[in-house]
Amino acid sequence: MKAAVFHGEHDVRVEQVADPAGPGDGEVLIRPLWCGICGTDLHEYAMGPIVIPASPHRLNGSQLPQVLGHEFSAEVVETGRGVTNVRAGQRVSIMPLLFDGTCYFCRRGLNHLCVNMACIGLSYDWGGIAELAVVPASHVSPLPDAVSDLQGALVEPTAVAAYGVDVAQVRPGDTVLVTGAGPIGALASLYAAQLGARVVISEVNPVRAKLAESLDVGEVVDPTQVDVVEWIKDRTEGIGADAVIECSGNERALQTAIDAVRSAGRISQTGLHTKAASIEPMKLSEHDITLTGTWCYPITDWPRIIDLIARGRLPVEKVVTAQVPMADVVERGFEVLLSPTGDQVKVLIDAQQGGSR
Repeated sequence: MKAAVFHGEHDVRVEQVADPAGPGDGEVLIRPLWCGICGTDLHEYAMGPIVIPASPHRLNGSQLPQVLGHEFSAEVVETGRGVTNVRAGQRVSIMPLLFDGTCYFCRRGLNHLCVNMACIGLSYDWGGIAELAVVPASHVSPLPDAVSDLQGALVEPTAVAAYGVDVAQVRPGDTVLVTGAGPIGALASLYAAQLGARVVISEVNPVRAKLAESLDVGEVVDPTQVDVVEWIKDRTEGIGADAVIECSGNERALQTAIDAVRSAGRISQTGLHTKAASIEPMKLSEHDITLTGTWCYPITDWPRIIDLIARGRLPVEKVVTAQVPMADVVERGFEVLLSPTGDQVKVLIDAQQGGSR
């Protein structure tokens, strides 16, 4: 079968690999349908291996080379012994985080913080940009007819975005500033809007700003053209935003978040910073501001996110800007997304090579 395999920095190959032997006890053999390229995948391609283990991973022994893809939908081909939650022929969305279940955090229900965490598509034998894969049955959730294959591949990044918004305790009527309209920022904007919040999106990149405008969830401002802090305060009687979802991983955006949020407001640092950022901690104390980081998502969130999509509350497909066959994953996927002049924001890969579903 074919798969997109990471071998090293700027070395992803679509190549023939051996088919999975079949599902073991408690596992399912699946046929991936659509798979998103995540920011983590981009970092691995540009500078890796970072998360992908070069030596055996302590949870499962996986190591380079790695079949990529952790944001994906699939069809169940075969179930292993003891599997009762899904059956062959069902469409599913995959929750990719792997954990030991016994560490300090797992025993407290914080499995996404497992000290031995691994991830399908990053530190596991299989990934979603492949014609077949084997995954634990406990990690797949059935998709109802109202959720498309493509939407099913967006459950994972939507869970990331939703967690960021939930941590900021967004409520109906809140004014919410989202800094950065990449895939996570766009999905966070959709999620905050369906909660009943008034959403404002700050984005400097014209391609991403255009995507943000197409979501039709709120106003979009360019921080190079307007003072975002003053803009927000002018529209909130000088008070500021109730919550800020920082999705850019940018120092200036974090500083803007602190200045734009109201006293006793909440900031969720959802975007990942790849280098140190300087802030003035006194502002947090002086204005009783809560600044909280988020990592991944609660692993139990799949059914809830799927239900919101199924009921039309979350039109997550709006963030997709390109659908690309696996054969073109490098040229029309990784390279375009990393290019300063690239015209795409969220690229989904057709793992079965065929047309749209």
